[in-house]
Amino acid sequence: MSGRPLPSSFDGDEEFFEESRLAKLKRRIIEEPLIPLGCALTAIALYRASRAIKTGDKSATNKYFRARIYAQGFTVAAMIAGSYYWQSDREKRKHMSEAAKEKRAEEKRTAWIKELEARDEEDKAIRERAKQLAEKRKVAAASPKTPVAAVAADGVD
Repeated sequence: MSGRPLPSSFDGDEEFFEESRLAKLKRRIIEEPLIPLGCALTAIALYRASRAIKTGDKSATNKYFRARIYAQGFTVAAMIAGSYYWQSDREKRKHMSEAAKEKRAEEKRTAWIKELEARDEEDKAIRERAKQLAEKRKVAAASPKTPVAAVAADGVD
């Protein structure tokens, strides 16, 4: 057998790896439905034990506390079995999320560089414009000044 990992159904599916908290919760409940079931059974057993304590039924109280312990054991066993079963997919998901994070960081860096280049171009344009204005002022200062009245008289027809 080759050393390559087996192909997965979610290889290359970027949406699968960039999911919201709610989407992750839904996916995890679908992947491992026994864990929420075990939590619900534990909560029900605890609720019934507390009701039995209030009514004073000692045998029912013990029965429900034992049921709670069994439900907790079931939940822990489901968590362990699920972690072994989904371990490779979680590692893939971790690597894909790291790759997506690096990609976003690179995109951010590229955008920042473009912004800096645009600012540099603007600064160069401003300096060039200031240089041109300074040259025009030098030319205007070097040429003989014309009286304002003569310029105004030339402009009137």
